Amino acid sequence: MKNWLYEGKEVTSIEELPQDSFGFIYVTTHIPSNRAYIGKKALYHNIKRKLTKKELAEQTWPGRKPTTKIVSKESDWKTYFGSAKPIQALLKEGKQDEFKREILKVVNNKKLLTYYECKYLFMMGVLEYPETYFNDNILGKFFTRDFGVANED
Repeated sequence: MKNWLYEGKEVTSIEELPQDSFGFIYVTTHIPSNRAYIGKKALYHNIKRKLTKKELAEQTWPGRKPTTKIVSKESDWKTYFGSAKPIQALLKEGKQDEFKREILKVVNNKKLLTYYECKYLFMMGVLEYPETYFNDNILGKFFTRDFGVANED
């Protein structure tokens, strides 16, 4: 599987990205068809984990004690290609090597992640050119069908 490219270099770990990175905007390109998918990916996600018996016993404050805690965990960003159904179908067929994955912009918070994803999607005109992009909507609000063009997939 090919690694992510950022500023012309391969990225294999979070340490190779800017220090306060929260996530990134990316483009995944299917090389044989020259179609691309633009999306966003967070580097971490939070999961709720039950406290161990030892952790529960160590709680000393009065009142009701929590039984879970939120733990930050690295996401699947290293193996991620995009959420578009056509991309998922190609990956199921084992065609990972037909893709090029590039990081367009690294951001440091969740709000900017969504902002820059939308900015790139509108700038690139992904809904107007379904023959070039796998994206078929922006924010679940704007769709290729709004332009009178249908996505082949």
